[in-house]
Amino acid sequence: MDIYVGSIPFKWKEERLREIFEEYGEVESATIIIDKVTRQNKGFGFVVMTYEEEGRKAVKALNGAEIDGRTIVVNISVPKKREEKKEVKPRFSQEKPDKKGWKPFKGNNKGKRF
Repeated sequence: MDIYVGSIPFKWKEERLREIFEEYGEVESATIIIDKVTRQNKGFGFVVMTYEEEGRKAVKALNGAEIDGRTIVVNISVPKKREEKKEVKPRFSQEKPDKKGWKPFKGNNKGKRF
């Protein structure tokens, strides 16, 4: 079961997040999202618990709990809805627009200097 954990302190490491959730059951993984530029945690993370009933128990117990001076938010993680990719039409048609076919532009006689 995937669990979203928000409003976590910036000093937390993944080990701390794992410790908190291991009190409620077996934890497969605990991940804190890190900003690529500043290398600081973004204040949220995800925990994957092996059993769904243990995960629901942890969500119920920890949502709104104050840990290390911060009130954390804990919810069941909902995956993003990704739109199906629409078929992209080519900008230029592969079909020839007229029966004569394509001919390169040779220019016109206007403005000749020679």
